Amino acid sequence: MFERFTKDARGVVTGAVTRAERAGADSVSVEYLLLALLDRQGTRASFALAALGVVDRRAELEAALAAARRRGGLSTADAEALAGIGIDVTEIVARVEEAHGPGALEGDRKDKSWWAGRRSFARESKDVLEKSLRIAVGRGDRHIGDEHLLLAMAATPGVVADVLAQCGAGYGAVERALYGE
Repeated sequence: MFERFTKDARGVVTGAVTRAERAGADSVSVEYLLLALLDRQGTRASFALAALGVVDRRAELEAALAAARRRGGLSTADAEALAGIGIDVTEIVARVEEAHGPGALEGDRKDKSWWAGRRSFARESKDVLEKSLRIAVGRGDRHIGDEHLLLAMAATPGVVADVLAQCGAGYGAVERALYGE
């Protein structure tokens, strides 16, 4: 499948791997794919993100991703749903961090000194990559570009899709920005 990726899409994937390595993460998450996509300039996806105002809201986006990481990967919608049945996620996070230290629920906290190979991709990242192929094929495209990666991120349920939607870049908005539909 990687052979169908354009230079820009490959840049996003390799950028995500680099970000994961710098962070000492066990695997490449969708969050790293999004941040690598935001690092790119002069691509279809970067123009769409700029048109939607996401680039101007990058600090807000990164803060929302960090907050979700702190909650153990729960999205805002997940936390609100739990609050609806009387479970206060903020209180749970506070108690866990009180007992185990700040960021205890973030994961990827093991000693990384043993790692000498490449980072694997998290299941959610693999889902995004696979969905980008389905989106490209569905649109009749013979390649997978960074625009397909962005659409796949917006379409795959999870923290990244929620954060994109909060920043005004839900699937429909991204599709309109890319294709005028």
